[in-house]
Amino acid sequence: MQDTKPASPSSGFYIDKPVFFSSLIIVGLLVLVATIAPVATGEFFTSFQAAIIRYASWYYVLVVAIILIAVLFFGFSRLGDIKLGPDHSTPDYSRSSWFAMLFSAGMGIGLMFFGVAEPVMHFLAPPTGDPQTVEAAREAIRLTFFHWGLHGWAIYAIVALILAYFAYRHNLPLTLRSALYPLIGDKIYGPIGSIVDTFAVVATICGVSTSLGFGALQINSGISYLTGLPIGTGVQIAIVIGTMLLATLSLVMGLDAGIKRLSELNMGLAVILLVGVMLAGPTVLLLQMFMQNIGGYLSDLVGKTFNLYAYNPTDWLGGWTIFYWGWWLSWSPFVGLFIARISRGRTIREFVVGAMFVPCGFTLLWMAMFGNSGIQLILDQGHVAFGEAVQANQAVALFQFLEYLPGSSLISILAIVMVVVFFVTSADSGAMVLNMLSAHGRDDTPRLQRVLWTVIITVVTIALLLSGGLGALQTAAIASALPFSVALLAAIYGFGRALHLDKAKRDMAVLNVTMPSISDKGEWKKRLQLLLHYPSETSIQRFQRDSVYPALQDFGKELDRFGIGYVLTDQIDERGKAGIVVDHGGEMDFIYEVRCRSHVTPLDDISHTGFEGDDESLYYRAEVHLSEGGQDYDVMGWSKDQLITDVVNQYEQHVHFLQSIRSV
Repeated sequence: MQDTKPASPSSGFYIDKPVFFSSLIIVGLLVLVATIAPVATGEFFTSFQAAIIRYASWYYVLVVAIILIAVLFFGFSRLGDIKLGPDHSTPDYSRSSWFAMLFSAGMGIGLMFFGVAEPVMHFLAPPTGDPQTVEAAREAIRLTFFHWGLHGWAIYAIVALILAYFAYRHNLPLTLRSALYPLIGDKIYGPIGSIVDTFAVVATICGVSTSLGFGALQINSGISYLTGLPIGTGVQIAIVIGTMLLATLSLVMGLDAGIKRLSELNMGLAVILLVGVMLAGPTVLLLQMFMQNIGGYLSDLVGKTFNLYAYNPTDWLGGWTIFYWGWWLSWSPFVGLFIARISRGRTIREFVVGAMFVPCGFTLLWMAMFGNSGIQLILDQGHVAFGEAVQANQAVALFQFLEYLPGSSLISILAIVMVVVFFVTSADSGAMVLNMLSAHGRDDTPRLQRVLWTVIITVVTIALLLSGGLGALQTAAIASALPFSVALLAAIYGFGRALHLDKAKRDMAVLNVTMPSISDKGEWKKRLQLLLHYPSETSIQRFQRDSVYPALQDFGKELDRFGIGYVLTDQIDERGKAGIVVDHGGEMDFIYEVRCRSHVTPLDDISHTGFEGDDESLYYRAEVHLSEGGQDYDVMGWSKDQLITDVVNQYEQHVHFLQSIRSV
């Protein structure tokens, strides 16, 4: 068999041609139709959305309930111990940076737009009961919590979990097609996979472009409200271009230098604004309301999840809850893939807590502070005109609310800056996701290729602003949630099955981490010598070359006798590893690698005579890695026969595992 070498990075464009070109053609046709006939297109998609609400609202409710239950099960069952990556992997980002990025891309801008507007609108027009009463105030916050709580974040979380698991633990492309791997196997690399990724690209472009367009309207409305600048298409186009220039700069700087820093900045500003609103209002009362709102939300969680108002039909359900579920689902390919990109190395349990419960808690706190404050202006202070203004124009609800606070001008400027930065982080993360979807999951493509996607988003947004087609394309994006939800349910089933198989393999593996027996009377002395020996990196690589690789070659030659295919990997000089991959066709391949890994010296008071390197605080081990990650045992100093025995032991366990799951 031939050895494999690491592929060199591409210096030119690296694209998945079927996905790249077909998605651009589809988006171009959608934008063209929405531009030429915005009214007719809007009516068509609106009628389609109305049909979904009328005939499939029960299905949306069921899908979202299944997703929430599935995420909780995956996170808090024994499956939650599995890592999104090899067992030895560690998170790429700190918890604070991770939270800031997933929050900014996932929901930040929604808080700015709906934090005041939605609770006030529910208070003024509840689905049941009398408006503008104390009971209506309580119900308004409960409904807002319901729409912005666990359900929405669970939708993002399940997509991110599936993609991160298969990308980082099974080395599949970090694109939407990988979610279907348990169901169709290697067919994800064919036309079916291309169709799935094309759908994700189209949905992401539609979602980001329409959000950017409506965001320009909100920014324009806010600036107009504060400064008197006229509201017009020209101003909004200028806002879009300015926002996308900032997004392009962030994207060119990269994930760590651009998106991460902007997200951290925005989270800091969000905390300042939240604390400012809380201190400027009736602080103690707001905190009391928040605690009571949490209790009401949790006590009503099951009832509201399945409430379709079947015995008291109302149009409110379709205009709010079903609309939200469709919007969350339509955004989940984009946000889910971005969250997956930044979540490598975390356990499923840690992911669920950090990517669902923590942002959910912050979101509910935000909605409680802003929503209760807005309702109190009407209910207790009699500012009826404020409520009427919110109903007339949701885009300026936040800025009108801030006018009632001390230092309103300064706070409003801060709010506008936050809206702009939130849109920048959504746009640059969206462009990054589009680039990955159209490049087989790679994000190390040339800068010009990444910039191309910000240009496409800008052009689409401006075309829709000029034609008035934003509403039509937004409705089309939301309507796409229906077919996507069907595929997502199938992916959840496949993901659950894959996790159970993964757990079964971990449970049945009883690794022999002790060196195979040395048949002489001085065995214990040799073992002690190896234990107190602290090799250098050069020594480990020499051992890999002289002992490990020849042992793997002999094992491979024996496989040849049985007609079993395999590939040897010699990356000792480049990446410090040597290994073998045994091909099992449509079933899970067997992977055995010996990697050179550095470690801190375990004891401070030991003799330093065993050190080979210059730095006596570090030493190196030759560690075994399987497909599920590092196995935490060192084979340095083992003989060729002992290494072959270990490979055979691990391969035997792998074959037994495959036999145990064939009947599943």
